[in-house]
Amino acid sequence: MNEAISRDDLYLFQTGKAQKAYLTFGCHYLEESKTHRFAVWAPNAKSVSVVGDFNFWNPLAHPMKRDKDGIYTIEIAGLKKGDLYKYYVEGYDGKCRYKSDPFAFCSECRPDTASKVWDFDDFKWADKRFINQRKKRQALNQPMSIYEIHLGTWKMPEEEDREFYNYREIADLLIPYLQKMGYTHVELMPITEYPFDPSWGYQVTGYYSVTSRYGTPEDFNYFVNEMHKAGIGVILDWVPAHFPRDEHGLAMFDGTHIYDHADPRKGSQPDWGTLLFNYGKPEVQSFLVSSAVFFADVYHVDGIRIDAVSAMLYLDFGKQQGEFVPNEDGTNINYESIDFLRNLNKALRTSYEGFLTIAEESTAFPKVTSDIDDPDGLGFVYKWNMGYMHDTLYYMELDPLFRKDNHGAITFSMDYAYSENYILPYSHDEVVHGKGSMINKMYGSYDEKFASLRTLYGFTYAHPGKKLLFMGGEFAQFVEWRDKEQLDWFLIDDFEMHRSFNQYVMKLNNLYKDEPALYEMDMSPEGFEWRLQRDADHGVVAFIRKGKKHRGKKQEQILCVCNFTPIERDKYHIPMATKAKLTKILDSNDLSFGGDGDVSEGKVNTKRIRVKGGKGKSAYQDTALISLKPLSVVFYKVEEVETKPKKSTGKKEADKKTETKKAATAKAAEKKSKKPVKAQVNQKEKAEIKEVKKEVKKAANDIQEAPAAGNDKKEQEAKAKIEKEKTKSNKTTTKSKK
Repeated sequence: MNEAISRDDLYLFQTGKAQKAYLTFGCHYLEESKTHRFAVWAPNAKSVSVVGDFNFWNPLAHPMKRDKDGIYTIEIAGLKKGDLYKYYVEGYDGKCRYKSDPFAFCSECRPDTASKVWDFDDFKWADKRFINQRKKRQALNQPMSIYEIHLGTWKMPEEEDREFYNYREIADLLIPYLQKMGYTHVELMPITEYPFDPSWGYQVTGYYSVTSRYGTPEDFNYFVNEMHKAGIGVILDWVPAHFPRDEHGLAMFDGTHIYDHADPRKGSQPDWGTLLFNYGKPEVQSFLVSSAVFFADVYHVDGIRIDAVSAMLYLDFGKQQGEFVPNEDGTNINYESIDFLRNLNKALRTSYEGFLTIAEESTAFPKVTSDIDDPDGLGFVYKWNMGYMHDTLYYMELDPLFRKDNHGAITFSMDYAYSENYILPYSHDEVVHGKGSMINKMYGSYDEKFASLRTLYGFTYAHPGKKLLFMGGEFAQFVEWRDKEQLDWFLIDDFEMHRSFNQYVMKLNNLYKDEPALYEMDMSPEGFEWRLQRDADHGVVAFIRKGKKHRGKKQEQILCVCNFTPIERDKYHIPMATKAKLTKILDSNDLSFGGDGDVSEGKVNTKRIRVKGGKGKSAYQDTALISLKPLSVVFYKVEEVETKPKKSTGKKEADKKTETKKAATAKAAEKKSKKPVKAQVNQKEKAEIKEVKKEVKKAANDIQEAPAAGNDKKEQEAKAKIEKEKTKSNKTTTKSKK
């Protein structure tokens, strides 16, 4: 074994577990010996040597030593930063090839293809605060609005002798724009070195080189550092699915297929004319995982979006019968690729807190996004919702007369919205190859196109899921994206409608970031509530987004109502769950956004409206009456109003019966209470009553004994005595009762 390569590093590389193979392979300056060491994996080569401008490209000048594991190394003195070099490989097939270094940190700008000796200077990073906050900033419950950009054509220099701005210049121009527009992240189309401009970077030859089109590695460090200082995350498009056949690249590197498959049914992608990586080789996994880690480690990027994941997952992707080899069990799933993706996601998400891995995957493959420890999941943080993109654009391209028969295209996304962690993308793929720009996809007249696109964007920003928009779509550029011309920025300067539309997108971004109800519960069904889902005849949808519940505070709610037809709906009934006050916070028909200024109500109080129920019955519904303008979207903040529950007729009858029962019980208790009172009359009162009764009886006897005549006086005296005694008796009895 060559002593320049440690046993531990070799073991990790050969078992597919290496995450920083770039520290072992490639060209590195050795301080101790003042030399540069080169190391390359070419197990089947007959010989390898280093050639470059320092030895006049002489294959005999610096032959490399091979160890038993097929790793070639050499140390060369006297080299300086920027020197050009390649590997001269005599392949197993007997053919000699000049190969770029697969681990080169810097490469020549196309059409030249040599690698460059490159020692990273001590770049002074100033993004520690951003990195420390990244886990929180990029959590699922935080807002994420991504601006996808092609660095070469976002803006281009006016000088004829300059083709592109460099990374530093682009950063200084781009950051103020991103901040003004309210974006949280920028996503760069591939910047790993590539030879063919029309591939847009999706056919990579340098997996560790940032493209020299826009400057040096240090220039790119500056770009990321400045983005972080401005609070903006950086996501890179990264392509581990396939690579081009260019002779200086990975293809037939040592005269054999060490990076791809020998069988073309496994190793080629006929649609793209490219070669597919062989994920079953541990060394290939180490090479690719280390490439992604390299950009997280050396360049501090915050995430990667992996292109063409579907092509990685399925053996027959883009192929006809007979063009692929199924598994022994007859299935078409690429199990080796699944193993690689799991290893990749685990390496990145465990080593770099808050790091984002995003899959561009267009099928219904299960559990693309999952925890990294889920044995059935792939471990991505997010997945592009390609279904949402295609369905909504299909719907908006239709004549509104036919939309009612395709209403599901605008609502179906909520049926699966929580099956994965989604990003809603309107990407570069949708504005090229004759598909039309975003504004030109919209049906109707000039004004209707703008109104429709405002409605679509408003619907998207209210819909669960993070947001992504490709450059030019934020000011409604009419022409498709062109990969050799800058965006039509003059539209904002010269045309009010485009300038107003740009203001509208800025408002959407900032409103989205300011309102937690629009993002806090993106991944939870409790954060969404349909109010109108099936109103296909009128082309209207309405739903509420909800924030998290906090103790002592009312839950934040935002109502979104979209009218996808060019017909005004006056005092349209939007059913609400409770009595509420609505305050408008966005109206796409506002004059400042390019609308005609005829807007919906600013404030709305719900009313109790009688509505038809089933079986001819009717009920009362809390309803918001809102005037919906043609092709418009409105957002309202919802404040629920607490009301005391009204007693029903049945409840009144029950209350009346209860009161009657209480009265009867009280009367019975009163009667019962009198008996013990009578029994409690004291002995003195009893004696008085007895004495009175004796006097009355004696007076009565006196009347009976009196003679019939001559005794009138005595009779009158006796009667008076009786009356007196009766009165006394009554008073005594009353007193005893009391």
